[in-house]
Amino acid sequence: MIRQGKEPGMGIKKEEIFQALTRLRKGLLHILIVIILSGIILFPISKEWLRFLRDTTLRIDFVAFSIPEAFFSLIKLTLYTSLFISIPVIFYYIWKAFSPLFRSRGLILGNGVLVTAILLFYIGALFCFFVTLPFGVQFLLGYQSDHIKPMISPARYVSFCTFFIFGFGMTFELPLILALLSYLRVVNAAFLARNRRYAILLVAILSAILTPTPDIFNMSLMGGPLYILFEIGLILVKVIERKRKRVEISPLQE
Repeated sequence: MIRQGKEPGMGIKKEEIFQALTRLRKGLLHILIVIILSGIILFPISKEWLRFLRDTTLRIDFVAFSIPEAFFSLIKLTLYTSLFISIPVIFYYIWKAFSPLFRSRGLILGNGVLVTAILLFYIGALFCFFVTLPFGVQFLLGYQSDHIKPMISPARYVSFCTFFIFGFGMTFELPLILALLSYLRVVNAAFLARNRRYAILLVAILSAILTPTPDIFNMSLMGGPLYILFEIGLILVKVIERKRKRVEISPLQE
């Protein structure tokens, strides 16, 4: 899966970045078309999807604070769901735009990178939806009393859930991001190992931001996997560096 290039010391050039962004811009229209078509298909079942979201994570009825809110909450849910199911297409065009940067540095089997990125995103998102989010929401609802009753807007709840679901999905990309940055020589294993304490601090901060509640239990549901992903990324960086060294030493031995 991994092969080092002939010029392992080659850095990133501005021209390469601009070329990648140009390629990505050409794919934006296709991404937009997919999102719109997905939304058209999904909107007729948006009520059922909103009911499923409520029953899975909230378990109490919504309250609309304005006449059009029910309609706009369905529009918002349809848009976010379209983005969610369009992730493979979005990632495909992002990788198509930036993959030449990595191929020129010896990374082959780019389809493996793409599939891994898609799987990591959905694993993180589903972990949030079925594990972290229900615990967090019920924890927050536990503060209601005879004098405080929750009145939850569907539009705000959709935004609330979407923020955490997409946040978890993107943070689960950490090991793959570290591996790719290692190919570009932006990070190395020694740097990551030396700054592990700062990584732990960053994990704690992200956990506090991305979990619905600040309690230790819910933060650990995010912080634990995120730190494990960091260590996996560190291992991948070490593997890449070992292979790079073997390739650099081989010509000298010949």
